[in-house]
Amino acid sequence: MGKIIYSGKFKLDLDKTLVMGILNVTPDSFFDGGSWVDVDAAVERGREMVELGADIIDVGGESTRPGSDMVPIKEELKRVLPVVEALACELRVPISIDSYKPEVVEKAISAGASMVNDVYGLRSVGMAELVADSGLAVVVMHMQGSPKNMQENPSYGDVVEDIQSFFKERIEHAKSHGVLEKQIILDPGIGFGKTLNHNLEIVRRLSEFKDLGFPLLVGASRKSMIGEILDAPPGDRLSGSLAVAVIAVAKGANILRVHDIGETVAVLKVADTILKN
Repeated sequence: MGKIIYSGKFKLDLDKTLVMGILNVTPDSFFDGGSWVDVDAAVERGREMVELGADIIDVGGESTRPGSDMVPIKEELKRVLPVVEALACELRVPISIDSYKPEVVEKAISAGASMVNDVYGLRSVGMAELVADSGLAVVVMHMQGSPKNMQENPSYGDVVEDIQSFFKERIEHAKSHGVLEKQIILDPGIGFGKTLNHNLEIVRRLSEFKDLGFPLLVGASRKSMIGEILDAPPGDRLSGSLAVAVIAVAKGANILRVHDIGETVAVLKVADTILKN
């Protein structure tokens, strides 16, 4: 048996590639904004994703697309808490809260969330302590800048080495505040403060992040890097998303964060059979 992620009452075996389903309860996300703002619709979508094979459901109430504005805490809570609570009561998979705000994460955990997905990489004041106290798994993502300005002028010396340095610093920060190594999952943040060439380099050299010794999450689903390659809008990027998914798994990704559950699960069944058996 390979490495296992323990998060709350859940045990996730990394012998297979895990699928994290994206559930944006926002009006303005780049692909499915507005589709799941109704609580009943969001809960039904969560059920559907699990039926299609999702291992984790990631609930987010603030768009982090390039140029997006911060959502007030009260509004974010209004969006996510009813969905998290309903899904956590009903589904037998971890419900992840996609937020960088400790106030939102704390209440989401109380509502039943059993994983934290932090695009700010535990940089918000109090977040590391909160994660440590919860004992839950946390996705530590790299982002240069903020969603509002991250695509204005992304710049790196060596993008992979720079992200590795960021991860090393964040891991030490997390550990110094009581977060255990077994809680940490790393995400290089494709599309978050990166040009197309930066994103391509990250995917090509993804295996280098495995040297840090932590599970690796990749989220490239329908993002602009695929749109630039295919010259296609978000709705026409499924084939490109699946291509990146297979390459990411071959390079060592353990979790894929995706919009298209059924298609990804099918592709991964083949990829895992070839690569992991």
